[in-house]
Amino acid sequence: MIGIGLIGGSFAIDIKKHHSEAIIHGISRKEETLNKALALKLIDKKATLDDLVNADLVIVSIPVDATVKLLPIILDTISEKALVIDAGSTKEAICKAVEHHPKRRNFLACHPIAGTEKSGPKAAISGLYTGKTNIICEVEKTTFKLQEKALTLFTALGMRIRYMDAVSHDKHIAYVSHLSHISAFMLGKTVINKEKNERDIFDMAGSGFASTVRLAKSSPAMWTPIFKQNKENVIETLEEYINNLQHFKSLMEQDNFSEIFKEMESTNYIKEILNGIN
Repeated sequence: MIGIGLIGGSFAIDIKKHHSEAIIHGISRKEETLNKALALKLIDKKATLDDLVNADLVIVSIPVDATVKLLPIILDTISEKALVIDAGSTKEAICKAVEHHPKRRNFLACHPIAGTEKSGPKAAISGLYTGKTNIICEVEKTTFKLQEKALTLFTALGMRIRYMDAVSHDKHIAYVSHLSHISAFMLGKTVINKEKNERDIFDMAGSGFASTVRLAKSSPAMWTPIFKQNKENVIETLEEYINNLQHFKSLMEQDNFSEIFKEMESTNYIKEILNGIN
C-alpha cells in the first residue's frame, strides 16, 4: 500500500477479510502515518520503494500529482508478474505518465467512487467499497491475466465496474465530484466570511447546511492537485454553474418566484436519477 489513509487503509481492511494470509506492507512519506497504520493493524510491516520488487499487488492511493511522478518509478521496480492499481480522481495525466513505459501492461488505471471527507489512517473503514462504482480506464492496455486478478479483488469487495476512456472520465467526474467539492469549499468560505461570530454558525446550522458543506472538510493537499490536473474540465463546469447561479439571482431580483418554482421543480428530477444509481 503506497498511501495508507482513507482509501488505501479501507482497501487493506477488506483485503485482509478476504485474504487473511496476505501480508500487507505500507509505504508512506511520513513515519507517523506508518506507525498509526501499524497500530491500527491496517498494515503488517513498513516498507520502502525498494521492497516493491517482492510485491504481488501494489495499490497507489496518494495525491494525483505525486502519483504522476511516482508511478513510472513503481513500474521500474516491480516484477514482471506484479499488478499496480491506482485510485486517483483524475485519470488522463496519470495514464499519459506511463503510456510508453515498458511495463504499462502491469498497470490498471482505476477510480473507486467512494470516500468520505475524512483522511488519514484513522479514517479507514470496513465496507467502504461495497456497492460503489469503480471506473477502470484504458483496460485494454493491461495484460488480461492481471485484469482478471484485479476484477476478482474488486468483485470480492462488492464493487460495480464501469469502463471508460481517461478523457471522458475526467470530463464527467468534473461535474459529479469536483464541482461538488468546489461548491462545498466556497459555501464554507462564504458563511465564514459573512458570519464572523462562529457561535452563530454553530447554533443556526441545520442538517441541510451540514450535509452541503461536509465536503469542505476534505483535504486541500489531495484536492488542489486534482483541480490542477483537471483544470480545463473544472473551469468549464464552473462556468455553467456560475451561469445558473446568476440566472437564479436575476429571477430573485425580478421577483419572478413562479419561474424559481419551475426551476426547482424541474431540478427535482435529480431524485429519480440518484434513486436509479442507488
